[in-house]
Amino acid sequence: MPTPNPAALDFLLTRRSRPAKTLTTPVPDRATLETLLTAAARTPDHGKLEPWRFIVLTKPAMTRLAGLIPARGAALGIEADKITKAEHQFASADLAVAVIASPKPSDKIPQIEQVYSAGAVCLALVNAGLAAGWGANWLSGWASHDRDFVTAGLGLAPHESVAGFIHLGTETTAPPERPRPDLDTIATWVET
Repeated sequence: MPTPNPAALDFLLTRRSRPAKTLTTPVPDRATLETLLTAAARTPDHGKLEPWRFIVLTKPAMTRLAGLIPARGAALGIEADKITKAEHQFASADLAVAVIASPKPSDKIPQIEQVYSAGAVCLALVNAGLAAGWGANWLSGWASHDRDFVTAGLGLAPHESVAGFIHLGTETTAPPERPRPDLDTIATWVET
């Protein structure tokens, strides 16, 4: 018979990301962040490949990345409001962790499964932050998919990509609950 963990299950059933724009200081200190990263690194990684890594972005780094957005957006022909939104995502943040999908050569584990594992790390880091009492949010956006931006801004290798920017901080307002998926429309039960 399994041993239930009602507190963990209740957390998962009620968890709610906090919008990044509502997060402020204080942010987790290095020791706290190392604990959160350790929890996120326990994600299944399909063959112990560790096909992901972390880049911790403090306020100066976020400000530097925000400064790259206008020129990259203009070069790509991105609409002005989307450029402003992306710039604000970095400029207004005090701390984020870029989770980097960094697939490893493998005859057994397809690259797509390694990228899925990086996505799982993003959710694990959000949940670790929330469980530790911080506000947390997983963001991406057009800049995270722009090769020039991630190369110049984050130093990514050609085979790497951003799985997500996990913003962490102190929440200023609790978000309202939102509608959740209807299991009858998303779950198929196969019994034969």
